[in-house]
Amino acid sequence: MILSGHALTIGYSGHVVGRSLDVTLRTGEVLALLGPNGGGKTTLLKTLLGLLPPRAGEVRLAERPLSAYSDRERARLVAYVPQSHAATFAFTVETVVLMGRTAHGNLFSRPTAADRDAAAGALARFGIAELRERPYTELSGGERQLVLLARALAQEPQFIVLDEPTASLDFGNQGRVMGEIRALKASGHGVLFTTHDPNHAMRIADRVYLLRQGSRIAEGVTGTTLNRPQLEALYGAPVELITDRDDGRTAFLPG
Repeated sequence: MILSGHALTIGYSGHVVGRSLDVTLRTGEVLALLGPNGGGKTTLLKTLLGLLPPRAGEVRLAERPLSAYSDRERARLVAYVPQSHAATFAFTVETVVLMGRTAHGNLFSRPTAADRDAAAGALARFGIAELRERPYTELSGGERQLVLLARALAQEPQFIVLDEPTASLDFGNQGRVMGEIRALKASGHGVLFTTHDPNHAMRIADRVYLLRQGSRIAEGVTGTTLNRPQLEALYGAPVELITDRDDGRTAFLPG
């Protein structure tokens, strides 16, 4: 299955953010979207999700226009994990994850046994089953991010879109979230995530998409596309490349 944008112009009423953008995500792969602040990453994500209408061009899902899907049909195929989530009510973790099941039922109906099984499976998948009865508002940032990932998985989608999933997380939780994205790919999901850290893309992405000031400056296989000249062009700043003598792994640092 494919989620794709064709000749997209993205933006808001009276304000164009990007033009002539083509992007494709297939199930079973991870695509990383990189670019400086204000470059259009989140706007592109929201357009691919149907949260913003394209100003021109078309988004297609499984060879059908995204606009042809109802909200519920779309939610069964594509899940979204935002960059931040301000919780107002102290719902339990289980309740938050069960909210992902509204794509399969009525918003006001009681959860079915199948819904609870899906939620329990998602919690176990991310190793947070013991948090089931905890108020979501009392969790750490890393724990909240894992709960939102579990909620997305409980939707049973084909694609999961994440906006800076490691933002504000400590080093350990960044690694944990990156590992879970790898696991989602292994189970056949298509994953699109934005990041400011090219090393995260190097670690888990099959392909990268580099976006600057609303224009695509490069796209392709991570190992060949993500290099020092491309990153310097992307961020308009010097970049240092470090290679490990033992295993040959590379890492990028600000120059």
